[in-house]
Amino acid sequence: MKGHHPALRQFVVKVHTRCDLACDHCYVYEHADQSWQAKPKVVPSETVTRIAERIADHARSRELTDVSVILQGGEPLLAGPERLDEILTILNLHISPAAELRMKVHTNAVLLSKRYLDVFDKHAVQIGVSLDGDREANDRHRRYANGRSSYDRVVDSIELLRRYRPHLFSGILCTIDTMNDPIRVYESLLRLEPPKIDFLLPHATWNQPPPRRSETDYADWLGAIYDRWEKDARPVRIRLFDSIIRTTYGQSSLSEAIGVEPSSLVVIDTDGSYEQVDSLKVAFDGAPATGLDVFNDSLDEVAGHPGITARQQGVEGLSATCQACPVVSSCGGGLYPHRFRDNSFDHPSVYCADLFTLISHVREATQMQAHQVSPQTIETLAAGYGGEAEIRSLIGSQISIRRALITDERMTSAEPDAAKTLLDLDEAFRGVVNGVIAHPYVRVWAVSVLQGTASAGHLRNIAAAVAARAGAHLKIRADVRAGAVHLPTVGTLVDVDGDDVWIEVDEGRVRTIDGRGEWRPVRTLLAAGHSVVVEDADPYRDCHQWPAAGRLSDQELVRWQESFAAAWRLIAADYPEYLPGLRAGLTTLMPLRPDPTGRDVSSAARHAFGAVAVALPADPATLALLLIHEFQHVKLGAILDMFDLYDETVEETFYAPWRPDPRPLEGLLQGTYAHIAVADFWRRRRRVAPDPATHEFARWRAQTAEAIETLATSEALTELGDAFVARMRDTLAPWLLETLPHAVEEQARAASAAHLKAFQSQS
Repeated sequence: MKGHHPALRQFVVKVHTRCDLACDHCYVYEHADQSWQAKPKVVPSETVTRIAERIADHARSRELTDVSVILQGGEPLLAGPERLDEILTILNLHISPAAELRMKVHTNAVLLSKRYLDVFDKHAVQIGVSLDGDREANDRHRRYANGRSSYDRVVDSIELLRRYRPHLFSGILCTIDTMNDPIRVYESLLRLEPPKIDFLLPHATWNQPPPRRSETDYADWLGAIYDRWEKDARPVRIRLFDSIIRTTYGQSSLSEAIGVEPSSLVVIDTDGSYEQVDSLKVAFDGAPATGLDVFNDSLDEVAGHPGITARQQGVEGLSATCQACPVVSSCGGGLYPHRFRDNSFDHPSVYCADLFTLISHVREATQMQAHQVSPQTIETLAAGYGGEAEIRSLIGSQISIRRALITDERMTSAEPDAAKTLLDLDEAFRGVVNGVIAHPYVRVWAVSVLQGTASAGHLRNIAAAVAARAGAHLKIRADVRAGAVHLPTVGTLVDVDGDDVWIEVDEGRVRTIDGRGEWRPVRTLLAAGHSVVVEDADPYRDCHQWPAAGRLSDQELVRWQESFAAAWRLIAADYPEYLPGLRAGLTTLMPLRPDPTGRDVSSAARHAFGAVAVALPADPATLALLLIHEFQHVKLGAILDMFDLYDETVEETFYAPWRPDPRPLEGLLQGTYAHIAVADFWRRRRRVAPDPATHEFARWRAQTAEAIETLATSEALTELGDAFVARMRDTLAPWLLETLPHAVEEQARAASAAHLKAFQSQS
């Protein structure tokens, strides 16, 4: 069985089968499956031990690094603090040696007290609380059996949790009732300052559909909250919205309610029986049952159960209607139980119209709002320029991308403590967090983590960098790379041994707890009030075409400063159209090793927006050219992050007049866009240095014009790509009309013909 089915990573353990509330929308007590009545009220100790052993065996068998256990009921707190302490101790004892154990509890919180919180703190259990909004909204369903309101008690418990053990608060779970005012619900939950809100569609099937006033009643309700959430600048994480946004850009969902990722969850009841996802209870009596239990069956066997594998088939396991839907990559058919109709789950969700409408609304709003790039902005950028406003729009999109990367579940599950610390800092110092994650090589690192080629431990260093810049106090176990602890945008502790080291950040000062290491603050270059970081320490900076230089000596830094200041003055005087964009977007210079042949080398890395890598050239004019040239690549990379300018399925390669090898379409587009600026540089440089500027201008305008036509006739551009390239052509067209000496033009034509002939001879 091992390896034939995806591993199970999430385990819902029922610790008590009764509840102290009588919620009329509860899927456990109010729907078709009533198997709870025959289960033990409290899970016995011997059953907990066997559960823990089975999870540990599965973790070892599948070589899992981490697993999650979620305590549920009924109401799990009815087990009592002492019994919960025993259960958690048993789980930790058996599972932790096999894999990192993350534990949560979902509770209605009416019994929550300091005694419970002490137990949960002892075992690092995160607490999710069920609450449906303000008093009126909550009391519509969540009452005691005698009809008494539970609202005040739950709110008091949340206040206690926030005051006494705030680090344990994972969020609020809110079941939707569209009779409640959505904005009042949102505002009332927001006032309780949860780190996350999870809006849940009430469990229903086609045989027992949810109450609704219109076909898209739930989408309209959620859409109103989404619009307000965006207007408020997303003050809290809302899992459903975050999941739609993430899946829109090809990332994993954070919720089983949507998305196409295989399910990795199994439920274990108080009698030790394995069950499928608990919400299947709404379908029919016995729907979640597998016929397997912890005393007789392994979790590898459970992973192969037909009911489990049915939720692990991705898009291929969905109905034909779902597979043909344009939002299937986000929707994923909705929650599995909601597809049930007439003894079959081979249907779209009963919330199909709601999900389609909501996902479409969020996608459109996100693409328009998060990036805020107008047609005029694209036109300006396509021309080869772009001022402060245009570059700021690109920066906004980059921040969105970086936030998505560092909050990816693979990242946060690998470093949960660092993720929580960064989340807390983000709530207090959002602007500072944006400043740190805007550092170019943060994205390079994050992409490497998700590709499996780097450690997520650097997230701790990022949190420390935020604390240092914010003047906050923080003790954290920092990641050590090559004997150094690098805090992006802040500095580096060098001469540190080991893989990690405890550091303390206090009022901007950074030191190791044991006093080891030398602190080297980040250094900058200054020109006309603008500064850029000299990045000669970041362990993830060596991602460019050319190798990174080591730390600059003081004398080398002086030479860089002199050349940078002179290059900046030259750009301001002779190339003023480029200066506002550079001032807004160029944050980092990364020194490269000089090329052994003596040629000038420079680079921009696809994931390092804001950085230009350069080997210091002989004169400031060349540095100015390299900055302008490479920043074109930086701009276009950010544009391509947002918009499809070409068909990515096209595998054909194309002739580039400046390269001996054929180029893929993106490479040709990048080179052509950058060489518009190169041609412009030499066009203007003729006033100062006619030779060699005249020859260089003749060369680059001809080659760039030829490449533009190759792009335009490639039949691989999107509609927006066609318009983008047409605007590039508009910029170059008048330059082609500028008169040059006949001999220079002939020389340029001869060189182009010779280059093409050499290329064709190698093809």
